[in-house]
Amino acid sequence: MPDDNGEDSIAKPGEPAANDRIVPHTRPIVGDFAESRVLVTGAASGIGAAVVRALLAQGARVAALDLDELGLETLRTEAAPGQLHLATVDVSDSAAVDRAVVEAEAAIGHLDKLACVAGVLQMGKIVDLSDEQWARPFAVNATGTFNVCRAVARGMIERRSGSIVNISSNAAGTPRTGMGAYAASKAAVSQLTRCLALELAEYGIRCNIVSPGSTDTEMQRAMWREGSSRETVIEGSLAGYRLGIPLRQIATPEEVAESVLFLLSDRASHITLHDLRVDGGATLDQG
Repeated sequence: MPDDNGEDSIAKPGEPAANDRIVPHTRPIVGDFAESRVLVTGAASGIGAAVVRALLAQGARVAALDLDELGLETLRTEAAPGQLHLATVDVSDSAAVDRAVVEAEAAIGHLDKLACVAGVLQMGKIVDLSDEQWARPFAVNATGTFNVCRAVARGMIERRSGSIVNISSNAAGTPRTGMGAYAASKAAVSQLTRCLALELAEYGIRCNIVSPGSTDTEMQRAMWREGSSRETVIEGSLAGYRLGIPLRQIATPEEVAESVLFLLSDRASHITLHDLRVDGGATLDQG
């Protein structure tokens, strides 16, 4: 009799019976991280916390870095004994990052995967920004990503394997009014990652980008406090030269985390230099 697809389920000569066939897509959406040792920055909240939780659930040993010590502590309940190492670190401080990486590897073993999620938002028109307001997103978003990638990639080069995913933004390739400093810092992250991917490819190390759009995090809610709202983001703004979101919903941190885990995993073993946009179609996949 027909199966659910309307096709006959009787096995043809030489084929296994229907009940013996391997059903596709029965494995987890993302790879198995049971043997992985992963460092995640920006781990205390939002996308970073979602990445840590997803990795822990799949058995990874995780070093979670953030400036928010209290936020980091909330992750302890998600981990088995010895599975999670927490460190309060300012990623813009290269010496602190170097120490943190050494301590992380002493705690959980040699790092084979890295997710750089730490980032800060700076709103304001370019001509109104102070020197400090311009410099801060570059210090955390761009230089912070550089500091962590440099420290972790050196060990990966020695072992000739590894996977790196850096969080950028769909604003890296799409102009946004009032977001010049943030967008420019994220564009730097994207190009840094592409260049790093070329330099590390010969060692079997993959480097990819995840570029979220509007995501339900504290950073997004801070933008709404500046005069935007969930509804205006979804609808778009002609006055602000901004498209809406075709899927008509704000992303969750968990949805972005799934993309990060896919690119970190062996399921993406032949993917490098890629920029995966997770924005519900808000930039029409351009930029």
